Amino acid sequence: MPARSALTLFHVRGIRVGVDYSWFFVLFLVILWLSGYYEEVLGSTGSSSTPYVLAATSAFAFFGSILLHELGHALVAMRHGIAITEITLWLFGGVAQMARDTDSPRAEFRIAAAGPAVTLLIAVACTAVGIGLAGSERGFLDAMVIAEDAELSGPLLVVAWLASINALILVFNLIPAFPLDGGRVVRAIAWKVTGDRNRATSFAANLGQGFSYLFVAIGVLLLLQGAVISGIWLALIGFLLGSSARGTAARTAVTSRLGDMKVADVMDPEPVAISGDTTVERALDEYFLRYQWPWFPVIDSAQRFVGLMVRESADAVPEETRATRLVSETFEPDSSGALQIRDDAPIEALLGNPSLSRFGALAAVDADGVLSGVVTREQVGRALRDALQPPPTGEPA
Repeated sequence: MPARSALTLFHVRGIRVGVDYSWFFVLFLVILWLSGYYEEVLGSTGSSSTPYVLAATSAFAFFGSILLHELGHALVAMRHGIAITEITLWLFGGVAQMARDTDSPRAEFRIAAAGPAVTLLIAVACTAVGIGLAGSERGFLDAMVIAEDAELSGPLLVVAWLASINALILVFNLIPAFPLDGGRVVRAIAWKVTGDRNRATSFAANLGQGFSYLFVAIGVLLLLQGAVISGIWLALIGFLLGSSARGTAARTAVTSRLGDMKVADVMDPEPVAISGDTTVERALDEYFLRYQWPWFPVIDSAQRFVGLMVRESADAVPEETRATRLVSETFEPDSSGALQIRDDAPIEALLGNPSLSRFGALAAVDADGVLSGVVTREQVGRALRDALQPPPTGEPA
């Protein structure tokens, strides 16, 4: 999966939407392939720009479909109290990065099913528009299969292709290969049946590894048959699925050793925080210069965590205004909830947390959002080392 996206496109409800550099490569390939496809189907001459316009329109609409798919996941996750740090478009589609894992099979199922549900709606909408453009269901079907006697137009071809590609995305995502959406649905069902998240995750991850081997095998077979691009593409997907599934299985083996350990068990319960009504000058003198930390949690009058005061932001305030400029006017607000975690959450929720990796620590809050501690990467690392340490000789594992 991609790391933090290279370029930011925009923000939606506090979610950063960006693209990885690999996205431009795929965009180029899709436009190049579709332009040849439209030129051949429409019988356009080499000097006509119509095929390229249709190809560019189709490519951007295709990635728009991918983005809507990921926004479906993101919005449902946010309704379940799970922050989304960013959505990234990359070589193999898109990914919505959740700040933590789900805490119930119902939430897992709903979040996993939201993306395919959006894709299904897009396919249905494209089909309805296509039937309207073609004048009949038969006419639209002829456009999708490029029947010899079909009456084809540029807009009809674009809509038909979008309906077809979204139907393909829907089918592919429902394959029960973790971490695809279908695999996450399988995990939710197994979790509900067994009542054990770790067992369900292990089962889904093993299933994902099995499908990854199948994808690689089919990819190699396609290569041997001369379908070079399709073979390489499917083999790469299989490799990435297998890598992700193996990583999930390894992480599950670790979390099973952590037992019922919570964030509160490892956090610092006496955090140093800055009140929002503190001046920037005082924040620099009494906090940053004294403790030499790169950031501090910011709290409001009710002691609720509201965001971070970063040293660079404080330094950027002109010296002549620092005595009157307040921290509440300068800090980085936690509008998405990605910078905090509940103190009663299982410690496994911190594993792979992107904000913990970025800042080195997270604010721990209670059910009312009141700051109750700070948990650092070092504290999580010590807990993991203790959990993975073999028991003394003679004691049961």
